[in-house]
Amino acid sequence: MTRSAPTSDTVTLHVPFRVVKRGGRKEMQLPPGAPAQRRTDSTLVKALARAFRWKRMLETGEFATIAELAEREGIAPSYMTRVLRLTLLAPGIVEAILDGKQDPEVTLARLLEPLPPVWADQPDHFAQIG
Repeated sequence: MTRSAPTSDTVTLHVPFRVVKRGGRKEMQLPPGAPAQRRTDSTLVKALARAFRWKRMLETGEFATIAELAEREGIAPSYMTRVLRLTLLAPGIVEAILDGKQDPEVTLARLLEPLPPVWADQPDHFAQIG
């Protein structure tokens, strides 16, 4: 492909952004004030789906204990317990995750850490650790 002189039909766009590493992945970071289009984080959505599925399985009596369910799923009971905590998230946070509008500091690793039990305190928790 050869480059020729721009014609009057040519439009040149300059988009300021930086490439940053986040969690082992490269991510494009827009300048402050730029409207950010969010994409749903499939890792977070899958974790939420698993958590609510496991909760339902325990509540219906399909499995009597977390240890029994964890063995069936082939994962450690301690990990399952941390993921099950996602069912205690404030509805606004769950909705933001499903819509892809969660704050950048809301990651699976941070969600698996202990959370404030009061829904109103949870957004402040992420702002403090972000």
